[in-house]
Amino acid sequence: MNGENKNTILIVDDERFNLNTLIEVLQEEYRILIAKSGEQALERLVAPPYPQLILLDILMPGIDGYETCRRIKGNPQTSNIPIIFITTKTTVEDERHGLELGAADYITKPFSPAIIKARVKTQINLKRAHDALEDQNRLLEQKVAQRTLEIALTRDIAIHGLAALAATRDYETGNHIRRTQHYIDSLARHLREHPRFRDALSERTIELLFKSAPLHDIGKVGIPDHILLKPGRLDEAEFEVMKTHSVLGRDALPCEENGSGTLPFLATARDIAYTHHERWDGTGYPQGLKEEAIPLAGRLMAIADVYDALISKRIYKPAYPHHVAVEMIEAERGKQFDPDIADAFLDLRDQFREIAGQFTDTPDSTPYAGRLPA
Repeated sequence: MNGENKNTILIVDDERFNLNTLIEVLQEEYRILIAKSGEQALERLVAPPYPQLILLDILMPGIDGYETCRRIKGNPQTSNIPIIFITTKTTVEDERHGLELGAADYITKPFSPAIIKARVKTQINLKRAHDALEDQNRLLEQKVAQRTLEIALTRDIAIHGLAALAATRDYETGNHIRRTQHYIDSLARHLREHPRFRDALSERTIELLFKSAPLHDIGKVGIPDHILLKPGRLDEAEFEVMKTHSVLGRDALPCEENGSGTLPFLATARDIAYTHHERWDGTGYPQGLKEEAIPLAGRLMAIADVYDALISKRIYKPAYPHHVAVEMIEAERGKQFDPDIADAFLDLRDQFREIAGQFTDTPDSTPYAGRLPA
């Protein structure tokens, strides 16, 4: 076997006779490294390349074989290297202790060359198989991660495509979508330490809120043009039709399941689409839900959506200044809005203004002029 392709064995023994015997038995098939103490063995294992197997004596001056084994197995870089104890200690208790420390095998002296060869070959083959399996698992994990990223990217593109399609039929713009995403993200992160919301706002939940926010008005694709695009206030009958967009939005998002309930992303998106026009005092729509009966996603989206509507220009109104929008939302604290979420908005008022400035509308970004969200 070519020397470069030979598996490497580290022999750790302080007795020259034992070293010479093991070298003579193994050098034809393996590349041999030598350490004459536990300390020297550990120095050889500070950095790769690492041996494929260690033959380790127990009775040595300084750090004995047991302690050397414990340290090797305690190091994540070397813990998977198989160790065979070679020793004169022959009691069952000695062998049990060695195996409990993580040794793969235990050979007593004096040893037979044939046994040494056979045991070494077995452990080398097992190590090779273990390494191949780890490589395969690592490759599989990389492929799964890549596929997961592709699926997430496809989902995000689909979300923005659907939201942009809905926006072409109404006042909403791509920047409205971006602004409301960042508003809801800011509110959720600010509230994650609040006792009322701490358990509900995990990092995963906040990510789902951010991803789902663009779909809040997806139901408006089902509203007739003569109502959706009417350049003025809606009459009572038209307003009743407009209000159905929350139900249409919920129904447009499939209620698929993963075996343990509705998929989290779809559940969040449905809550946002269906309940962001509910009011804290129970006078909202479509269900007239009150207070905490309104899903948290809907309560958060309510403030994000209304603030952006207030500061945006419409065909029937100018854009309200930031401070006026803040005052209007503050006046609805405990009425239209969850009081604690309204307080969070007031704390973040400057951040909301910065987000609005970062994603400001331009003439090209506004496909249609419409009305304040119904």
